[in-house]
Amino acid sequence: MNLRKKISIALLSVAMPFMAQAQEVKGLTVHESKDSAPKQLNFRENNLEDAPNIVLILLDDVGYAQMGHMGGQIETPAFDEIADKGLTYSRFHTTALCSPTRAALLTGRNHHKAETGAIMELGTGNDGYTMALPQEVGSVAKVLQQKGYSTSWYGKNHNVPDWEASFTGPFDRWPNDLGFDYFYGFLGGDTDQFHPALVEDRKRISAPETNADGSEYHLTTDMADKAINYIQSVNAVAPDKPFFVYFSPGAVHAPHQAPAEYIEKYKGQFDEGWDVYREKAFNNMKAKGIIPADTKLTPRPESLPAWDSLTDEQRMVYARMMEVFAGFTEHTDVQIKRIYDAVEEMGKMDNTIFIYIAGDNGASAEGGQEGLLNEMAFFNGIPEKWEDKVAAVKTNRLGTEDYFNHMPAAWAWAVNSPYQWTKQIASHLGGVRNAMAISYPNGIDARGEVRSQFSHVTDIAPTILEVAGLEMPEAIDGHTQVPLDGESLVYSFDDAEASELHTTQYFEIFGNLGIYHDGWWAGAIKTIPWQIAPDERAITEMDWELYDLRSDFSQSRNMAEEMPEKLEYMKYLFFAEAAKANALPIDDRRAERFRSTFRPSLTAGQTTFKYPNGLRLPEGATPFTKFVSHTLEAKLEGYKKGDQGVLITQGGRFAGFVLRVDKSGYAYYEYCNAVDKTSIKSSVKVPAGTKNITAKVIMDEKKPYTGSTVTLYADGKKIGMGIVEKTVPNLYSLDETLDVGKDSGTSVTDKYSVKTSKYTGILKSVTLELIDEYKNKVMSK
Repeated sequence: MNLRKKISIALLSVAMPFMAQAQEVKGLTVHESKDSAPKQLNFRENNLEDAPNIVLILLDDVGYAQMGHMGGQIETPAFDEIADKGLTYSRFHTTALCSPTRAALLTGRNHHKAETGAIMELGTGNDGYTMALPQEVGSVAKVLQQKGYSTSWYGKNHNVPDWEASFTGPFDRWPNDLGFDYFYGFLGGDTDQFHPALVEDRKRISAPETNADGSEYHLTTDMADKAINYIQSVNAVAPDKPFFVYFSPGAVHAPHQAPAEYIEKYKGQFDEGWDVYREKAFNNMKAKGIIPADTKLTPRPESLPAWDSLTDEQRMVYARMMEVFAGFTEHTDVQIKRIYDAVEEMGKMDNTIFIYIAGDNGASAEGGQEGLLNEMAFFNGIPEKWEDKVAAVKTNRLGTEDYFNHMPAAWAWAVNSPYQWTKQIASHLGGVRNAMAISYPNGIDARGEVRSQFSHVTDIAPTILEVAGLEMPEAIDGHTQVPLDGESLVYSFDDAEASELHTTQYFEIFGNLGIYHDGWWAGAIKTIPWQIAPDERAITEMDWELYDLRSDFSQSRNMAEEMPEKLEYMKYLFFAEAAKANALPIDDRRAERFRSTFRPSLTAGQTTFKYPNGLRLPEGATPFTKFVSHTLEAKLEGYKKGDQGVLITQGGRFAGFVLRVDKSGYAYYEYCNAVDKTSIKSSVKVPAGTKNITAKVIMDEKKPYTGSTVTLYADGKKIGMGIVEKTVPNLYSLDETLDVGKDSGTSVTDKYSVKTSKYTGILKSVTLELIDEYKNKVMSK
């Protein structure tokens, strides 16, 4: 037997077990074989034969009575159409805060099980509050991706711990590693709509100059452009591949910024004030059948003023703030309508489920009693000047890039009609009850109906899995999964009278406690957004309220005194559920937790940081310098006449600092504390040949709000000095970065432009060093 025949027999014996799969027996080489057709791609073979496309939409800081369909005075064509062609869920609930809601939404587990008991910047060492999503709590996107879905995410993330948000990672909690093929948005809690801190997949990028159609750039429009392009591209290349789009714009979280035409559309429409708005929305909801006919409108809290008690000037300012907020809301919804229309134009609408959640919590009262021009003032506890607010309105600049603005707390209360309280107040419905609309032509026969079963944000992941014909696997990437806490809502799609499946749910944010069980609700307030200090009483001594939501839709009648035994049972149930969910110990701290000493840090134990030219770092990856003395030393190849630009900066227009050289050769250290700006200029020009430009920042004391003395040096020789009266205690920004050699985002002052901020000379590095030197050394100790 010759060699070729022996080899052929051997090959045949090896191939026999696979003959059923092979189309023909191969020869020894391709030259004596016939090509067999390759197996064709089938994107729906992994249990996805009839799986729908999924579009999940989550807005930010939206009140129950804000959308037009929900009785509000704001036009929202996308939400309205989805509700009209599908279902409105009138008793849907979030967690009362953004990061916790987002973690629960994507995982189907309670937010403390996802270790997201607050926002990412407030992590501590306690389980439930680490802000580090465990691998055992996998996302619904990962399941869809592994089964063949194309998955993409646009907008706000706020689920990456701030110390993991730099280019060094780790990346296992970034969107791509949570199961998203593509991410385009921002990692922080909010961002400037005109100058966003954009991230594409794992890379920080600059925003485009314009929108896709050439119009003035706006982030929400840009993200809608990207989402539409992505699903159209997927459809063009693989039309049978189902897609999952998660669209979570930063809107309508502060800053309230929108194109001027949307803002001007609402001019004069809120002159009647918040009390009238709230009542009108309440009556509209009743007329639409969204809330029961016997629902009561809850009264205004004593700590919020009546509209009629305000001065003409106050009414002018506050009405304009609401006009801006309304314009921002409509503009956002219009972009979502573009995505909706794109799906319809592709012929995909019948087999696409739209889940539109209007808010990750109730409307936000973080604007305080007077509203804000700059949200960083709120986060740092620095009061703004009333005359600045008047000027912003009179010059018609509110809602532009000049301000990081926020409306007053009373407007938040108004758009949360008919409920008590606002965002952060997890003990009451104004903080946790949000509007939700779902449409799915192939899966929901009902049109324009209301579903009143209790539902919760943890129910969304199970719902998505059921409509896709999938289950949460026992393990993802080798990690055994924690069971889902939510219940699929599919049971309610075509049965308005179906008994609710989600019968017990705890709530906790910043020490505000709530528990729902079989139609009853109990809750207790510990912290109020517009008050800095929490209630000093211990958790066990708080005043609890009790409501029978079966007959009291809006929490209008407190039954705590009438039914003390029922209240005690509900309190017991809260702590039992909280313990199971990892929510203990309760943590009522807020602003002070912004300080990085409470959580893991890339900078812990270090005092000297040498940064190369071109570096960008998020604030969570930088050393804490807010009231810590430090030096900034820029090493140059040798300063030459005409060299100019930013040496190092952190933050931007709304809080931060910059060390730079201007075109005339003067060195500057400039500082913004969210309200006031300080510019310290060298008394002489930087000498030619200078190799080191240094700013030495000596704090008066090592405590919040301290002042500082800043001295400028060129090669060790003093060239200038000045005083910063007050520094920020907590943070510069939720989105802007520390930049070396140029600025990104916004500039600290208007004296230089971000576009021309790149240092034109040769900058080798900048060294930031923390030093133990204070003006009042004894007092600091």
